[in-house]
Amino acid sequence: MPVLTLRPADKCRYDEISLGEVMLRLCPGEGRIKTTRSFRAWEGGGEYNVARGLRRCFGLQTGVLSAFADNDAGRLVEDLILQGGVDASMLKWVPYDGIGRSVRNGLNFTERGFGVRGAVGISDRGNTAASQIKRGDFDWDHIFGTLGARWFHTGGIFAALSESTADVVIEATEAAHRHGVIVSYDLNYRPSLWKGIGGMEKAREVNRHIARNVDVMIGNEEDFTACLGLEVKGTDHNLTNLELDSFKAMIEEAVKAYPNFKVVATTMRGVKSATINDWGAICWAGGKFYESTHYPELEIMDRVGGGDSFASGLIYGFLTSGDPQDAVNLGAAHGALAMTTPGDTSMASLAEVKKLATGGGARVDR
Repeated sequence: MPVLTLRPADKCRYDEISLGEVMLRLCPGEGRIKTTRSFRAWEGGGEYNVARGLRRCFGLQTGVLSAFADNDAGRLVEDLILQGGVDASMLKWVPYDGIGRSVRNGLNFTERGFGVRGAVGISDRGNTAASQIKRGDFDWDHIFGTLGARWFHTGGIFAALSESTADVVIEATEAAHRHGVIVSYDLNYRPSLWKGIGGMEKAREVNRHIARNVDVMIGNEEDFTACLGLEVKGTDHNLTNLELDSFKAMIEEAVKAYPNFKVVATTMRGVKSATINDWGAICWAGGKFYESTHYPELEIMDRVGGGDSFASGLIYGFLTSGDPQDAVNLGAAHGALAMTTPGDTSMASLAEVKKLATGGGARVDR
């Protein structure tokens, strides 16, 4: 019996739809934010990155739900989304007042780390159009019912933007369930987003409510502790020393607390330096645990988006084979490859992901 009951692909316009904020990422390349004289522009956002990975790497039909101030900066992000192949027809456009007093678009300054110097992220996203999305802004019955989707993905970054966005996540996940759409949620705890609106206590209140509507829960050990109040005892958050049995016990506690969880998945990262990490993943499904291929001392160019690429690979596995072992292997391989290239989103091909997931190496392909 399959772990997840999916809607037929021929009855749905979309394989997957993501809800979240998409920001303009400005990256100084190999330099630093505070000394650069030029930035490279990308698009990025935790929830959107999953839709883009599923489209560009895995070839599925995806769409994104978000909002932008209607100015040239917003249209630039739209153009980047379109280049990624993700359907942007459902985006909400808000009139721009000329200075950003009432609405604006989010910026994310991202600096790649190297060696002993860690990566740096500076978000400039207050009062953005996406943070002002509220109940009723999207016709969920039309999106999930008339158009049709097999999978819906959102996460804790979008839920933390405002009181109204958390409410929208609840509205959307309830509607998805009415239409038989699988719901995945990435806890993705960011202290900077929560500290001004109630901190960890508020994060737990919001995420515990949302968790009741989730089929596939994704997060690392810090996320589960901060957002759901579950503890991993005897660990130091380092993959090389992680007591795997303790973490499995925490997942089992999560499943007891939320029996609606059909799949729980997490990446496990041991940070040796900004450019050398141990990397792997684990997935609970159907009462069993599945561990991915382990990638010790993975060399990293840009770690941002590795978790999102894990999520898209995992989702692809469940949408295609439905096999949890296949899904967690594809997720870990896709995440590993995504961190070998710059930008939030993956530049990997499906052939490359499958090759790495099945034990292929880094020899030259000729």
